[in-house]
Amino acid sequence: MNNGFYRAWQLLLGWGFVGVIYHFSDDLQGAGQIITPSWIDNKIPFSASAIWAYLSFFLIIPAGYFLAPLTAVRWLARSMQLTALGAGLIYLLWPTTLVTPPDTGQGITSVLLKQLISVDSAQNCFPSLHVALTLLAVWAIAKSRQYLLTLAFIFWGSVIAFSVLQLKRHLFIDLVGGVVLALGAGMLVSWIINRQKETPDE
Repeated sequence: MNNGFYRAWQLLLGWGFVGVIYHFSDDLQGAGQIITPSWIDNKIPFSASAIWAYLSFFLIIPAGYFLAPLTAVRWLARSMQLTALGAGLIYLLWPTTLVTPPDTGQGITSVLLKQLISVDSAQNCFPSLHVALTLLAVWAIAKSRQYLLTLAFIFWGSVIAFSVLQLKRHLFIDLVGGVVLALGAGMLVSWIINRQKETPDE
């Protein structure tokens, strides 16, 4: 299979599966429980301009598939799928939401934010898939052991993670939940793949 086609196919399998689970769980869940902001959340002021960093998520995910070593691409897709399943289960069992501050701006950033709010789920807060998938993409790129590239993506991923707090799309606990979920899924998939390699074909 062509290298680029393989990466694109795995992107579709991984990220596409996330989209299905995200919207499926949103349609089936009940009313969300409002999460109380922590002192960390209260220290971070709302900023509509963070929408640009927030939306760059839709660039960093494909970058993860196309810049990671070829051997890490399948791991990335499976890790995203497992992360989505874990998040979807939590969304169904414990749907959460939060109170977002109104944005009265009229500029393009405010227009983009209003468009985002109109299409995004008002629930599905804990854990943050935005943060979880970003972490997995950066993790996959780090497997290339290209240190400058990895540092650049760690910085980019951190900016994205902070933007979800600035936009009040998630709270700090959602961010932590996303990190824990991604780490758990990534390590479990690595273990499964390694076990498959160690098991001789019968």
